[in-house]
Amino acid sequence: MPAIIPTGDRSVEPGFPSTAPRANQPGMTSRIDRRFAALGAERRAALIAFVMAGDPDPATSLAIVKALPKAGADLIELGMPFTDPMADGPAIQAAGLRALRAGQTMRKTLALARDFRAGDADTPIVLMGYFNPIYVYGVDAFLSDAGAAGVDGLIVVDLPPEEDDELCLPALGAGLNFIRLATPTTDDQRLPAVLANTSGFVYYVSIAGVTGAAAPDAAKVAAAVARVKRHTDLPVAVGFGVRDAASAAAIARFADGVVVGTALVEATRASLIDGEAGPHTVEAVAGLVERLAAGVRGARATAKATEASR
Repeated sequence: MPAIIPTGDRSVEPGFPSTAPRANQPGMTSRIDRRFAALGAERRAALIAFVMAGDPDPATSLAIVKALPKAGADLIELGMPFTDPMADGPAIQAAGLRALRAGQTMRKTLALARDFRAGDADTPIVLMGYFNPIYVYGVDAFLSDAGAAGVDGLIVVDLPPEEDDELCLPALGAGLNFIRLATPTTDDQRLPAVLANTSGFVYYVSIAGVTGAAAPDAAKVAAAVARVKRHTDLPVAVGFGVRDAASAAAIARFADGVVVGTALVEATRASLIDGEAGPHTVEAVAGLVERLAAGVRGARATAKATEASR
């Protein structure tokens, strides 16, 4: 059993300036909304890249995140390292532990977002993880600092709709999108509750299990995405189990976004030398994103050509 590593106290490091602009003011179109609208006009899906903040160390993590948009990522999900995840498979669990051992804290994760945002005003950033580190930080302080850092949205996998008062509604009031997960077990009776306060996009989990556990069945996922879309006008992105350009392209033919995480953190791990960043760590992750982006961008054109040839 891995050692429990503290997630960090928000008072340890310098604060964020309260005068910094927020990512999305209430009532305004968010970066996430604008990005999906632009991609819709291009008639293609978004590539959403998940990486763990602070993995394998803070400096290399920032370099990786800065490389993602140029490599073809349309949105970025930053994992918030946590010692006791429940939806993450072994690869992402290991990435979180590497980050924590390298000294990553919630405040450093927000600093990473702020440093990225200083050089990129347009690429949406979503923080993904669990409520415990946010609760320890303090919800009001977290939302204030996340907005000041340029964060656009949150995915907090262990807060169901019944707990919206804890974080979802305050986040929406602070101008942050709150992105909810729908799963293969989310039936039509449950789906309206899941969608009630969701904004930005809906994250459809393609498999019943943890991240990286299995490859999704594209036909079944396509039917599920169509069912979700009957209940909402929000974009629907699909994640869990997308590992390469071919599987990303298969999902991109019918979904509004494709989320890739396990494959990217595995690319990071494979590049390490004695547990530390190697000379090709950033390149390894960026190269995989380039290949995934090529698959996503060509997916619908390929599907149309195939249909026309029949």
